[in-house]
Amino acid sequence: MKRIWMRVRPALLAIVIVLAVAACDNNGDDGRLGADADGSAGASNSVVSPSPVSPGGEAGGSSGTAVEQPIKIGFSMDTLLEERWLKDRDLFRESVEALGVEVEISASNGDDALQIVQAETMISHGIDLLVIVPHNAEATAAIVKKAHSSGVKVIAYDRLVKNAEIDLYVSFDNELVGELQANSITKLVPKGKYVYIGGAETDNNAHLFKEGVFNVLQPFIDSGDITVVYDQWTKDWTPANAKANMEEALKANNNQIDAVIAANDATAGGVIAALEAQGLAGKIPVAGQDADLAAAQRIVTGTQEMTVYKPIHALTLKAAELAVMMAKGETPHADRKVNNGKIEVPSVLLSPIAVDRLNLDATIIADGFHAKEDVYRFAQPE
Repeated sequence: MKRIWMRVRPALLAIVIVLAVAACDNNGDDGRLGADADGSAGASNSVVSPSPVSPGGEAGGSSGTAVEQPIKIGFSMDTLLEERWLKDRDLFRESVEALGVEVEISASNGDDALQIVQAETMISHGIDLLVIVPHNAEATAAIVKKAHSSGVKVIAYDRLVKNAEIDLYVSFDNELVGELQANSITKLVPKGKYVYIGGAETDNNAHLFKEGVFNVLQPFIDSGDITVVYDQWTKDWTPANAKANMEEALKANNNQIDAVIAANDATAGGVIAALEAQGLAGKIPVAGQDADLAAAQRIVTGTQEMTVYKPIHALTLKAAELAVMMAKGETPHADRKVNNGKIEVPSVLLSPIAVDRLNLDATIIADGFHAKEDVYRFAQPE
């Protein structure tokens, strides 16, 4: 028995010591480990467990603040096959990123089905807002519906989406673009045979440009001073299709044409190629629009009469500001409304500028849109 007691006694002594220490560290009856009876911090040798950290947040458990996810804007573009749209892409990206926002960009190069798939992919990636340059004004209504079903608002950039509940339209006054073209050409040729080479029929802007042109031409037509002997859309806006249209117009009129208005500078290039083949380039005034470098060079060399400059930097900057504002849940001010066949779309429309040989330096070159040495590369020395 004594032998058993000798074995047990050390263990009992150890238990007594542990209980005594615990009693000393647990003064008071508030049950808080490491705290004094008055609630002040306990002894310096007390062990304090770290507060839990919420994922991506600060220490403190439920009181932590989650890290805010960056805003991301999607930019769905029709094409990057034209010089103008390469500028839009680069300037829009710069403008958005300068505001501290991410941007994801895709281009379908005229493929309606691909544009829809690309937009849906961006929506699935969690974009906060979609900016779209539609190839087909009607087909892209499906993109708007898909975006809205995912809680994503949509801005139509430069081109209007038809028959859809677009949240905002940001562009230039495209009807005014056509009016500037026609005003310039009718001052040079107030009487004669006119050819109109339109843009893609699927593009709402092409219709607006044409409407503006004929706003100006109609009084001349009514008086009999001007006859429009050829009027045709250009599939997909391609210079090759515009060239084919112009060749057809020349053939049908035995080359007796007095003026040509083309819906943009790319189609104007196709027109001028057809005129060159007949020895008529520079003899028949041609209007375009977009202020492409090739068009500026043609203005200098005399084969194109004018273009319409739409300060793209101003457009991309404005579109970026509005996109970020809307992505944050704010409502931008829109002083215009444009009917797209379904609703009156809140719109912000910027002003275009007619450019010819006289104000080329003071507009697109002074703005840095094109470098002077590039514009005058093919100019004949004086």
